Amino acid sequence: QVQLVESGGGLVQAGGSLRLSCTTTDGDFVINAGGWYRQVPGIQREWVASITSGGVTNYGDSVKGRFDVSKDSAKNTVYLQMNNLRPEDTGVYYCKAIGRKPWGRQREYWGQGTQVTVSS
Repeated sequence: QVQLVESGGGLVQAGGSLRLSCTTTDGDFVINAGGWYRQVPGIQREWVASITSGGVTNYGDSVKGRFDVSKDSAKNTVYLQMNNLRPEDTGVYYCKAIGRKPWGRQREYWGQGTQVTVSS
C-alpha cells in the first residue's frame, strides 16, 4: 500500500489563497497523474480538478478560473493552487495519485484528506 501525504490546508478568509500538496513517502512509486476531490459532511465527494500524465488539466465548473492543478515530476508531487476562495469551497480535500512502481502496473491511491475552511 502506497501512502500519500497531503498538506497545505487551513483556515483562510474569503478571497484568499491556499496551495495543497500531495506526495508520497514511497520512493519507488512514481506519480504520473492526479486529481483532487472535496467532501462536505452529508454530501457525496465532489471532483474538483485533475491532471493527466501528459499535463492536460480539467476542472469542475465551480472552480474554473480560480484553481490550478499542476504536478512536479522532480518532486513527485501534485499541487492544487486555490485562489479567490469562497465559503462554499470549504470541505475536506482529498488527492488521488495515479502512478506505478518500476516493476508494477499502474495503480491509484488516495490521500488522507486535508481540511480547508473559508470564512466569510
